[in-house]
Amino acid sequence: MSVPIKTWLFIALLVASPAPAYAKLNVVTSTPDLGSLALEVGGDKVDETSLAKGTEDPHCVYAKPSLLGLLNRAEILIEGGADLEIGWLPPLILNARNPKIQLGQPGRVIAADEVKLLEVPTGPIDRSMGDVHPFGNPHFTLDPMNGKVIARLLTERFCIVGPADCARFKANLKQFEDKVDARLAVWDKQMAPLRGMKAVSYHKSFSYLAQRFGFQVVNTIEPKPGIPPSASHVRDLVELMKAEGVKLILVEPNRERKTPMFLAQETGAKVALVPSMVGGTKEAENYFAWFDSLIKTILEASGKPS
Repeated sequence: MSVPIKTWLFIALLVASPAPAYAKLNVVTSTPDLGSLALEVGGDKVDETSLAKGTEDPHCVYAKPSLLGLLNRAEILIEGGADLEIGWLPPLILNARNPKIQLGQPGRVIAADEVKLLEVPTGPIDRSMGDVHPFGNPHFTLDPMNGKVIARLLTERFCIVGPADCARFKANLKQFEDKVDARLAVWDKQMAPLRGMKAVSYHKSFSYLAQRFGFQVVNTIEPKPGIPPSASHVRDLVELMKAEGVKLILVEPNRERKTPMFLAQETGAKVALVPSMVGGTKEAENYFAWFDSLIKTILEASGKPS
């Protein structure tokens, strides 16, 4: 019995075709700083998409319907946690109907679970205190040592969800940790002249950065987290900055500029526009470029050589 020519062609294609490569892990992150860490660990074995843009306030991301599709297809979801995304991410996860990214599954990664959080409030909390995070300050990726902690967690989960590439993930982790150690030695040396310096920030975004590099954030332009500054608070802040000798104001690019510029005019302090996430400025294109650019910006605003 003769075999139809179409059947022979099909068999020939099967024989000639290479073995299928393992599919990349589909990783979704809440913010691009976590996305950059996912790429450091995953390399070319992951496809990564961040729900928030680096220029957005990570507390207040617009929950577009298009984000549901991203979450529905995700094999791994990485979020900061500590209530950073509490205002927008939980409803998206619920409506995405993806069992892989539910709490307790390997595909749901909460970075805050592995990090020692600063500014954990004590005593009762209510709305009169503003948007206080009950678990502590969630802006922990601004300490590069926390980047290493998070990268280890990602490696563990990537190996569970994508075991075929576990050796690659572990090798990438080692390279990342070595690079952090090398760059941190440089950053420490660059920031050494600022040790003991006092600064004001718009939001409590830079506590981890300040602790790592030895400067002090004495107050915020927001009188309470998430609350716009009042005229009386701004007047008090002028007096505090003069009394404390504050010469630096740290502001994320997505904040209004009028108040920081007024404070600078009244006190002689300099405004440094520093992103709290990867992608907050065009220079902060990945995890290491982010720290390079924000340290350069802070040093320039402080009148210190980089």
